[in-house]
Amino acid sequence: MGIAIALAGNPNSGKTTLFNALTGARQHVGNYPGVTVEKKEGKYSDDIGEFNIVDLPGTYSLTAYSMEEVVARDYLVNEKPAMVVDIIDASNLERNLYLCVQFLEMGMPVTIALNMMDVANKRGIEIDHKKLSKLLNIPVVPTIARKGHGKKKLLQAIAAKSESNIEPLKISYGQDIDTALDEMEDMIKSSGFLTNRYNARWTAIKYLENDGQVKELGSKGDKNLDLQLETIVEKVTKHLAATLDTHPEGMIADQRYGFINSILKQGIIKRYHDENRLQISDKIDKVVTNRFLGPIIMIAIIMGLYKFTFSYSEMPVSWFESFFGWLSGAVDSALPEGLLKSLIVSGIIDGAGGVLGFVPLIMFMFFGVSLLEDSGYLARMSFMLDRIFRMFGLHGSSVMAFIISGGIAGGCAVPGVMATRTLKSPKERLATLLTVPFMNCGAKLPVFALLIAAFFSENEAQMMLVITLIAWFGALIVARILRSTVIKGEATPFVMELPPYRMPTLKGILIHTWERTWQYIKKAGTVILGVSIIIWAMMTFPGLDENQSKLFEDQRAVITSQAGYAILSDIETLESDQLSAQASAVKDNLSRVDLDEAKAGLKNSIAGRIGTSLEGLTKFAGFDWRTNIALVGGFAAKEVVVSTLGTAYSLGEVDPEEKGSLSERLKSAEGWGPLTAFSLIIFTIFYAPCFVTVICIAREAGSWKWAGFSVVFNTVLAFGLSVLCYQVGSVIM
Repeated sequence: MGIAIALAGNPNSGKTTLFNALTGARQHVGNYPGVTVEKKEGKYSDDIGEFNIVDLPGTYSLTAYSMEEVVARDYLVNEKPAMVVDIIDASNLERNLYLCVQFLEMGMPVTIALNMMDVANKRGIEIDHKKLSKLLNIPVVPTIARKGHGKKKLLQAIAAKSESNIEPLKISYGQDIDTALDEMEDMIKSSGFLTNRYNARWTAIKYLENDGQVKELGSKGDKNLDLQLETIVEKVTKHLAATLDTHPEGMIADQRYGFINSILKQGIIKRYHDENRLQISDKIDKVVTNRFLGPIIMIAIIMGLYKFTFSYSEMPVSWFESFFGWLSGAVDSALPEGLLKSLIVSGIIDGAGGVLGFVPLIMFMFFGVSLLEDSGYLARMSFMLDRIFRMFGLHGSSVMAFIISGGIAGGCAVPGVMATRTLKSPKERLATLLTVPFMNCGAKLPVFALLIAAFFSENEAQMMLVITLIAWFGALIVARILRSTVIKGEATPFVMELPPYRMPTLKGILIHTWERTWQYIKKAGTVILGVSIIIWAMMTFPGLDENQSKLFEDQRAVITSQAGYAILSDIETLESDQLSAQASAVKDNLSRVDLDEAKAGLKNSIAGRIGTSLEGLTKFAGFDWRTNIALVGGFAAKEVVVSTLGTAYSLGEVDPEEKGSLSERLKSAEGWGPLTAFSLIIFTIFYAPCFVTVICIAREAGSWKWAGFSVVFNTVLAFGLSVLCYQVGSVIM
């Protein structure tokens, strides 16, 4: 079975880096049951043994203030891993040990991975890990996760201690709280109150800390005992407020830090450099977070990322396009005319294949974003943008939600919406989760890439930067409007930790890049494929009736008979090249009839009728009926816009002989041009979130009202901006 290990730790402690170093490719990502928090699991095996490893969400505490903390705690309580490996940033030992103390109070078996020892050494910090291990009575192993140092010793320590019995740590919280704790602990033990989940003293501590989850469980159990415990808590709370002007949560936190300091003062930390000297990270920050230089550097970095992405992905994207073009042609030649051929060529290859064609571009974008993330620069972006966000009624913590959603391009709105859980103010949280869908997620990226390749190919990186700025400014302006009208409320202060700059490891970046790219590929092979087939069916049926089909057959018969008569009457006077020219003209005329029939069939289909019915309104934004079909499909997932356009321009070819990429087809299509493309880009940025994001908004906001508001408001806003863009552009151009 293997030894079950849970990796825990504060954000930015190197937890995920250690997880990647241990598991490599032997990992998979899912969600915890019933919640949308990401769950990572992997395996490691060698001569030491076999280990089943779970990467818990990064937390600072085990009090249920956020979903991540609840998930981490529930996993430890319900699954009871053989060992909790607490990854601690050695350069921030005091703050990181706070979580470790809570594990020990729970009675969990703990091994400390004293990580980033190289960073600590550069800061002039030396840690006596052996003495720390002795004082805490748990294994402490120095590691440098990004280099793989200490990995073997860590696993040896885990294997040696995984079967040990652990006595929960007891800390004195002062006479008032200790007296209450002893009384509550006895009551809990004697009645078996929640003892199947937590040890009695831990439950008592959670009541004093006003832990919502534990109190909810208690109220559903022994209601009489729950009331007695609440009475004791109320009595202690009033006494502490009257005598010390504090509350139990604050006192417990202070005493935990006091316990940590009492350990650290026993010669655990030695500093052999000036404690106040500027470290490398501080020196870099004086430049990159400067009030004036910082934004310029940030824009330059984003511009460089886009330049890198478009420059280096151009050739692989062309390979993918050529492959799907070849595949489409091969299937077209191999299969007889009919619905099966249409389904495979137009519905699957030109539909889902059009989305998969952008995999190299997505991969390069994810690679660049992973580089920025692992280096520590994204946290600096949050720090710099906090001042701007506060002007628009948002919070500095909102920045990371925006970035996760695709603030640089290539993210996803679903985890972006979930990231708003870190915001304590309900008003700021709601404003953030309603505006993060405006960011350029990975689903929108193929749409932008398609239109940029077709109409702005000479300035790809610049155009992508413009799209990014439009998304950010649009989101901020909407947030300001919402915070001034339907979501009024006071702003809350912003405090965040800036992790030290680190040199990202190639292995870590490649793992992050592949994880995100694989999610995109899976979506294209499942959701997008399914929607593409449904839309193909809607574009194919009911087709033309017998009378309509006969009209086109009659046109072909007329062309053929006229051509035959002309050739026979002039056969003696015409040269061979003239005969060839006449035959070619006949072929062109017949192809034109085929094209007209295909367009008529598409227009008469279910999807065609929907698109045509909307055209009276959408023409003001420059959208024709085919574009309308694609945008309606985009409500399911934004990638469907590309796959639907691929299907639409395959069923009703612009040129039956043209087998080039979709971008080339659009470039030569009637009604398309740079202005139409830009109008569509604006609409794609702002219109309704995809279906999964809408569900996530409903769940996080606690009401379908806000999810419905997001769909309607975003779509109306997007259409209004597209009309404005197209109409003003038409006048100017």
